Amino acid sequence: MYTLPEPQQPSADVIDLRSDTVSHPTPAMRRAMAEAEVGDDVFGDDPTVNKLESLAAQRLGKESAVFVPSGSMANAVAAVAQLRRGDEVIVGARTHMYLNEQAALAVLSQAQAVPIMENPDGTLPLDLIEESIRVPDPHHPITRMVCIENTHNACGGQPLTAGYTNQVGALAKKHGLRFHIDGARLFNAAVALNVNVADLARAADTVSFCLSKGLCAPIGSLVCGDKETIASARRARKLLGGGMRQAGIIAAAGIVALTTMIERLENDHDDAQRLAQGLSTIKGIVIDPKTVRTNMVYFDLAPDAKYNAPELTAKLKDKSVWMLPASARRIRAVLHYWISPVQVDRAIEIVKEVMK
Repeated sequence: MYTLPEPQQPSADVIDLRSDTVSHPTPAMRRAMAEAEVGDDVFGDDPTVNKLESLAAQRLGKESAVFVPSGSMANAVAAVAQLRRGDEVIVGARTHMYLNEQAALAVLSQAQAVPIMENPDGTLPLDLIEESIRVPDPHHPITRMVCIENTHNACGGQPLTAGYTNQVGALAKKHGLRFHIDGARLFNAAVALNVNVADLARAADTVSFCLSKGLCAPIGSLVCGDKETIASARRARKLLGGGMRQAGIIAAAGIVALTTMIERLENDHDDAQRLAQGLSTIKGIVIDPKTVRTNMVYFDLAPDAKYNAPELTAKLKDKSVWMLPASARRIRAVLHYWISPVQVDRAIEIVKEVMK
């Protein structure tokens, strides 16, 4: 296991497993933010932002990158940069872009989403992607883009392999489509698969990733791609109100994230497996630990369990263990830097106590 000094839990009384978005910046990030050299990023004058964008592009094997405030904005500017009004976009039916971004494809890009149901491992069936591509016909919209999510949140944080993403990329290229990867947790996928993150991004025209989840930065995402597309994405960022001024203060935390926080994601994956193993021993909880591949743990409640998901999460919250109901009988827990193995064991004991 990769090791760093033991983190100090910001709120010691609460075991917050709602999401890795609740992670706080590390002490090193706070120091870097306080000391950051800054300029006006809209003018391209912020040296710390420029350094972060260059580092991100290099890590993902792309020509260029643009820094934006959030993952949703990252996906939005990538779409605006590559779509035209009335285009169609092939997406997974359970992806964040389709379910959780307030129909941004339709509202901001004026494009139509074509949702395809994913396989349990988060992949889109290649034959269904190809079947969904429109043939030239004046009655039809033009299929312009295909999007995948890696890791796939709603499918249990599953990592999608480079082999699969290369297949999607080849299919997109065959049909003249753009290919975008919502890689909010792409570094989790790379660590879980033990591959270079650039291998997972190589086939994509654009790829986004978040700094503010497992990498622990307080804010920010990046979109990477070729120079021309990223120049268009930068214009889209301004259009959407994402042009920031002395943004080096927050970009500094992102540089710390990309240089010190990637390898330790393995710890979060190990803790997720620890939680899954513990939950699997509790009567009324249904989970197969083998399906837990990264830092996300989804589990179901058996038909005869005494609580549904909202009821159980409310009971756990009363005992300072915070999780999220994902549906009526499904719950999500997410591991991150500020959760220790000791806290994982404590959470398991509390769930066991509540489920008695």
